[in-house]
Amino acid sequence: MKKLFLDDIRTIDMVYDKSREEEFDIVRTYDAFVTYVKSNGLPKYISFDNDLGLDSAGNVAKDGYACVKWLVYETNFDLTELDFYVHSANPVAAEQIKSLLNNYIAHQKSEKDANK
Repeated sequence: MKKLFLDDIRTIDMVYDKSREEEFDIVRTYDAFVTYVKSNGLPKYISFDNDLGLDSAGNVAKDGYACVKWLVYETNFDLTELDFYVHSANPVAAEQIKSLLNNYIAHQKSEKDANK
């Protein structure tokens, strides 16, 4: 399965080496992220932006943090093997994304250990 790159503007080569472009599928919006994951399953690696621009009505679009909240609160995915990187230029949002994912992954791992 390919890695997933969430960003409304950037291309892969703006974050990673150009030689890695073929490793990724790109999604540009919250809805595209949800649709991709529902259709293809959880990727092993996700690269997150936070600020995803405006929606079709000109309102601030759901962001990368909303994508992470969807993964954590609305799916039953086992995220313990998920690798991720946050490439957002928004430091506060980047920390929110990292903190929620790291805490949830740690929780899932502790639940697995307790059930052994």
